[in-house]
Formats: sequence, structure tokens, C-alpha cells
Amino acid sequence: MMVLKDILYKVTINAVIGSTSIAVNEIEFDSRKIESNDVFVAISGTLTDGHKYIEKTIKNGAIAIVCETLPEILEDGITYIQVVNSNQALAYMAANYYEHPSENLKLVGVTGTNGKTTVTSLLYQLFKKAGYKVGLLSTVKIMVDNETYKTTHTTPDSLTINKYLKLMNDAGVEFCFMEASSHGIHQSRTEGLKFAGGIFTNLSHDHLDYHDTFAEYRDVKKVFFDQLPKNAFALTNVDDKNGLVMLQNTNANTHTYALKNYADYRAQILENEFGGLLLKLNDNELWTRLIGSFNAYNILAIYGTAELLGLEKVEILRLISELENVSGRFEYFISEERITAIVDYAHTPDALKNVLETINSIRTKNEELITVVGCGGDRDKTKRPKMAHIASALSTKVIFTSDNPRSEMPETIIEDMEKGVEPQNFKKTLSITDRKQAIKAACQMAGPKDIILIAGKGHETYQEIKGERFDFDDYKTVKELLKQLQK
Repeated sequence: MMVLKDILYKVTINAVIGSTSIAVNEIEFDSRKIESNDVFVAISGTLTDGHKYIEKTIKNGAIAIVCETLPEILEDGITYIQVVNSNQALAYMAANYYEHPSENLKLVGVTGTNGKTTVTSLLYQLFKKAGYKVGLLSTVKIMVDNETYKTTHTTPDSLTINKYLKLMNDAGVEFCFMEASSHGIHQSRTEGLKFAGGIFTNLSHDHLDYHDTFAEYRDVKKVFFDQLPKNAFALTNVDDKNGLVMLQNTNANTHTYALKNYADYRAQILENEFGGLLLKLNDNELWTRLIGSFNAYNILAIYGTAELLGLEKVEILRLISELENVSGRFEYFISEERITAIVDYAHTPDALKNVLETINSIRTKNEELITVVGCGGDRDKTKRPKMAHIASALSTKVIFTSDNPRSEMPETIIEDMEKGVEPQNFKKTLSITDRKQAIKAACQMAGPKDIILIAGKGHETYQEIKGERFDFDDYKTVKELLKQLQK
């Protein structure tokens, strides 16, 4: 039990009706979870408005309501707190409730369109190998040192973040690496947290179903850096034209990385093949199992972060050479028939272009590059023709298929994609709605030394169709199908 007024520290309040000296049990923003003596925070979400459920939560035992708009009828014995922004209020309340766990470890946030999961996951790996207790808050999973927990959002809600940070405190975790999505930043989920550093990877076309314009998407990312404290570091990719924009108003100590421009952390690709990358990184040669120029950027971000957090340069180089690929990020195997199958999460035009350009820079051009790709339903429709344009221009054959169609008809999504294919590339393309059948067709088309890229879902082990999640794993599926075809 905590006293309500202690939980409200730093919350911007417009009005208070009732007592804030009451003892409260839990904080909840999901009306279905309310129990006796809880505080309900009413949030206007994208799907529903929490203000509609205030009366229901009081019946279920809520004794305090935090909301942006007060209800017309106020119940006796209930405390109402009218706030400017419920999302922001929840962030500060969660931090207060869990006793500011971010202050007891070094928390680093990673934002950008592509690379967030790879950078956070590899930093977790690297610091574990260095002998530290480490935490991870990522799209793929939440790690509290060696304990794994499932996750549903790139940036979890404020209560979840602080709950797991508190578990990390209890486990003696010293460093935590966290993905900071544009949704999470916009919804104030990163507020109330103390960051030791922030990393900007890149910015390209994504989430324009949520953010009205690219400028708004960029500026939301920038807010994260604007809020960093003076003793934190801000590390940015200056090969991206938005890299320096992130640093314009930050109070943090600024650092840069790049492959093409002058920067604090610079690398040159000496060799790039399916076995890995040979880099010259700040005058040191480094071999890594990771592949492609996009991973060269990720390695620069990891190297810079590790050094800024106090690790020795020689040790960082050694540890990077031991790092393993992140699940669903350029994850590949070579079958007995010598067919190379690659599974990658690339679900934005830029990410798909990066992966295909990497494959094309490695392959001899004597083999086929067969790409299987789809686009998600109920998401940004403007990227569909762009994804198809890139896939058909940079592959020898393309199969358009379902990704997570959600509530949309897969055929409609594929039709949107096909609009981006240039006339000279029509003959390369094929549309198969069923994802497993599309992957099977790619396996049947492929011969020895050919390459199959399955893009879009990466680490995901499900397909979301009409509100249901069905088991589906790209990596397992292609492995099984290639094995069957070898018999």
C-alpha cells in the first residue's frame, strides 16, 4: 500500500476532488484489472477511451480516478485527480510507485526506424559476455539477467517498464538496454525514467498510419533526446540526414558514428560475405559474424555505447567478435542442396532495401535471388507499393504474400503492393496469398547456390488473421520445406 499523494509526485494536476492522503493498492489503466482500493488512470487510447469505464471501475473497487476530463457525476468517497495528460501522469505515477528503479541502474534507450532490436539485443549479449548482470526491454523479449519474459509492444507501457526495472534492481542488474519506439515516446512511456544514454540508429518510412507526417515522426524521436539529462550521452548516426537533428536541443554529451562521414566512431568495410564482416573500426581491424553494411552501423553503435559506459576498447573489440546474430535478423542457413535461406524482419522499405543490397553485394549474380515478402494489414498503406518496387527491382524473382493481414483481406494488400512494380519487372513477380505456400513455391523454384529471402516477420512466431494469432515461424517453415524437397 502507498499513499496517493506520494504516487502523484511530479504529475501536472489541474484539479483535486477528495483526499490524496488515502492508501491505495495498485495503479491500473486497464479497467478490467481493477480491484479493491486501486487507482484507475483513464487514458484515451487509439482503440478505446478509458474515460468511458470510470463508473465501472468504481463499482469494481477503485477509490481514486486519474483522468483528463472529470465525469459529470462524482461519486462520494472517491478521489478524482484531473490531469493535463493521462499518459504522462501514468509514467510518473509508475516510477513513483516502483520507487524510481531506473535510477539504480544504467538505462540506455535506442530509437530509430531500423536496428533497435539488433542494437539492444547485441548490447545485452556483449555486457553479459563481459560478466555483468544485464536487463533487456525489446520487441522480441524482456530479459531480467537470465530470466526471460514475453513482450507484446516495442516499448511496453509505463507500469510494465517500471515493474521490470524494479525486478532488475532486485536481481542486481547494472545495465539495461531498451527499445524506444515513436509510439512509446509519443505516449510518454519513456517519461519519468532516468536514462544514462540514448542511441539514434536511422530514420526512414514507417508508422505513417500513426504519425500524420514524416516530420512529426522525426520530431517525436527527437523528443527522446531533448529529455536526456546532462550527465547522459547521446550517440547518433550522422550518415543519416536526421542524425544531427536529434542533437539540436539535447543537454546530453553528444557523440557520433558513421561509415561515410567524419565521426567519433568510424568504420570501413574491408570484407562482406555470408561468413561475416571484416571492419576497420577506429584504426582497429575487427571480424564479426554479423553481415552487411546495416550491421556495420549497428556494430558502431554498440562499440560507441560500450566505450561510453566504461568498457575497455580491447575488450569491446574481442566481445564484438564473439557476438551472434539476433533471432529473425538476417538469420540464415545453407541446406544440403546448397540453397541459402535468409529470414529477416525487414518490414519497411529502407530495411528491405538494405537487406537486398547486402545480399546483392555478396552474391556472384550467377544465382537466383528469390524474395518472399508481404505487408501488414491495418498499417501504413503508403509503404506497400514502395516495398514491392524495391523487392522486384533488387531480386531475380519475387513472391508477394500475406504478412499479418489482421482485419484486411490479404488480396487487397497484395493489390496495393503490385501497384509499385515497374512494367519491366512484372514478369519477375508472382502472388500467392497463403504464406506457407509462397515459401514452398520459393523452395521449389530454388536450385543449388540460389538464395531465398523471406522478409517481414523475422522473429515472429505467429500470423495475425481476423483478430486471431496462428502459429507460424518463417525460419522453421523454410527449414522444414527445404528438408522435405531434398528427400
